[in-house]
Amino acid sequence: MTKVTLYIAASLDGYIARSDGGIDWLSILDIEGEDYGYGTFYESIDAIVLGSNTYEVGLGFDEWPYPGKKSFVFTKRHLQSDREDVVFVSDTVKNALANIEAQGFENIWLVGGGALINSFLQHSLIDEYIISTIPTILGSGIQLFPPPTPEEKLELINSKQYSSGLLQSHYRRTGKL
Repeated sequence: MTKVTLYIAASLDGYIARSDGGIDWLSILDIEGEDYGYGTFYESIDAIVLGSNTYEVGLGFDEWPYPGKKSFVFTKRHLQSDREDVVFVSDTVKNALANIEAQGFENIWLVGGGALINSFLQHSLIDEYIISTIPTILGSGIQLFPPPTPEEKLELINSKQYSSGLLQSHYRRTGKL
């Protein structure tokens, strides 16, 4: 059975990026020697799902941010990549996830963005949530959970506070309210 985990950072007011997609505000977290559990999490996943805008943000980094993992990019556009580990998906999230599972991937990281997260939420396809709340108020931007958002009951697995002020909360979906 495939497990989908939303592992993401959000501002205190619930934004994952500026309106233009910018994530420069996350640089306040750059503390030498601190990865906020990212390395352990990354090793635990088999594949990544992300939206095309998030994919394009990743292309702007000095290095591809998801090495050694198959990345499934959801898009309606005709995008191309010379990377063998990037697959473009235009199917529904339910059908695509079934296809990803059929390929043997069991632990999936749902990277973002907001519209893709919402699609997974609409079908109750997110099993766990690891949300890193950043002590910043952006005031506007791309919402973590854009409406309409269905109700979900979550159980807290654990939480951890870091010296940077980041608060990371790990939840498991228990069902509908």
